[in-house]
Amino acid sequence: MKRKAKIFCVLQCLLCIAAGSVWADDVVFKATAPSQVIVGKPFQLTYSVNQRSKDLRAPEMPDFDVLAGPYQSTSSSTSFVNGKRTSSFSQTYTYTLMAQRTGTFTIAPASIRVGGDEYTSNGVRITVLPADEQPQQNQQSTGAGAGGHRQSQQSNHSGSVSSENLFIRTIVSKTRVHEQEAILLSYKLYFAGVDVAQFTNNTKIPEFTGFLKQDLEQGEIQTELEHYNGRNYQTVTLYRTLLYPQHSGDIKIDPASFEAVLRVQTRAQVRSIFDDFFGTYTNVTRAVSASGVTIHVDALPSGKPAGFSGGVGHFSLTPSISQTELQTNDAVTIRLDITGTGNMKLLKTPAIDWPEGFEPYDPKVTNNFKTTTAGVSGTKSIEYLAIPRASGDYTIPAVTFSYFDTNDDSYKTLTTPEYTIHVKKGANEQAGNAVVNNYVNKEDIKQLGSDIRYINTTLPALRTKSASPVEYGSMAFCMLYFVPLCVALLLFILFRKQIKENADITRMRYKHANKVAQKRLKKAGKLLKDNQKEAFYEEIERAAWTYLSDRLSIPTADLNKDNIASILHGKGVSDDLIKEVNNVLSTAEFARYAPSSDHAMDDLYKATNLLIDQLEEQKL
Repeated sequence: MKRKAKIFCVLQCLLCIAAGSVWADDVVFKATAPSQVIVGKPFQLTYSVNQRSKDLRAPEMPDFDVLAGPYQSTSSSTSFVNGKRTSSFSQTYTYTLMAQRTGTFTIAPASIRVGGDEYTSNGVRITVLPADEQPQQNQQSTGAGAGGHRQSQQSNHSGSVSSENLFIRTIVSKTRVHEQEAILLSYKLYFAGVDVAQFTNNTKIPEFTGFLKQDLEQGEIQTELEHYNGRNYQTVTLYRTLLYPQHSGDIKIDPASFEAVLRVQTRAQVRSIFDDFFGTYTNVTRAVSASGVTIHVDALPSGKPAGFSGGVGHFSLTPSISQTELQTNDAVTIRLDITGTGNMKLLKTPAIDWPEGFEPYDPKVTNNFKTTTAGVSGTKSIEYLAIPRASGDYTIPAVTFSYFDTNDDSYKTLTTPEYTIHVKKGANEQAGNAVVNNYVNKEDIKQLGSDIRYINTTLPALRTKSASPVEYGSMAFCMLYFVPLCVALLLFILFRKQIKENADITRMRYKHANKVAQKRLKKAGKLLKDNQKEAFYEEIERAAWTYLSDRLSIPTADLNKDNIASILHGKGVSDDLIKEVNNVLSTAEFARYAPSSDHAMDDLYKATNLLIDQLEEQKL
């Protein structure tokens, strides 16, 4: 037994040595202090290190008075979890400081020795706020330090809380913007002399009518110190959202309200010398309102470039092409990366004018966005794929991307280079293949190149009876010559209307606009039931844009909300219906990437169906 005990002790020592060596390789030495303090109020600066140390050398601190320190303390712990031993050690050095004046100051790094090595801490940046300028009569300090605030007599006895001790501010980044320019709106709670225990569900956030909104993630609620109107308050940001105004003019944001449970100290009814030290606390439920605000929205200036994307912000464009030499029936891909900050989720996809002989496919769009207080930023990547069906040299025209730059309040146009592509004849290229363009979409073409053949429309010269192998007037003669002619004439009569309509693509698109839209809406309804949000919004968006393109006889690439409104107005469509068109298009575009509820999806689905029905009744 003694031998086993000795072996166990040796193993423990080896483990300790090993642990010590691990610790020595991972020394952490850091400085911590409040980011905000009040002038004349003491606070603590702490240096901590996870190894036994010596020779702490603190920096000069000319902007602060050193009231006490350094006080040294150590702590260590060892635990076993699932047979795994975990040890920790901490050594701290604490100074008590007091700021001499207001401003923002930096305390330089300190140094310390661990073993034979010297380590340096981080620096600390501290903002010093002024003291309360005019303390109210009979106020009493509830504590010292950075988190100290004053308790008002107005909260005593009855447990009531004054508006000076508790209020909410509505804070907007701008009160004058352009259409589609992002606005950051925050609701910020200010309190002093009371403790906020929790918030109830009785919260009312306005609808933000006239805006598209995207809420920012709240994360963990953090309390900060702020000097406001001559007094220091604890503050909490309750709600933040980005707002994108959808029309010009003055747009009013209604007030908001929040309900909080407050912990308020009340005095004892019997006065004694201990009343200043002892008291009771009560919970008070208090509704606090945030004021409304009016945003003045300027319309985008006239003179929008052709193919304006609807982008408002600041963007850059990076193009690339997969290859410039290929064979027929091989794919070529052009990629556009639009990077920037602004209404990224509302950007219209630029169109590529592919040369005759190329079979294009719907572009693939990939979004890599993040939402910040400055707006949505990131990259919108668009991949265009097309397949050349005939050999030769082709030029793909430059692609333009136009947006409104909020940095200098002007339109900017970014342009890609032209691409020259050399297409060699591939093994599968067939001579005489024709490119068919007079169809509404690719679904109308079945096995192009294999089912379509050249038809000789000239009749062969009739031979004399003696020279013909088939006797003139015989049944064989009729079957060979007259029957095909009659069939051709009959087919011509039956399909001439179809041929005429196929030749008039505009007429075909106009006629089938509602039919195509209903197919897409039916698909969107299925996606709605399956709760496939992004696919649902994409299908709704396609249904609306395609329908308007077909009914107004304008290519989708040339459509935007401005010219849609102008054309509809010229055709006598009411302003209310035009506004509804704009709302449906904007909501569908934005909601594809923004968080949304099932209720919002259902509302948009109903609104889109109703909108198309109403437009069908118009003589467009």
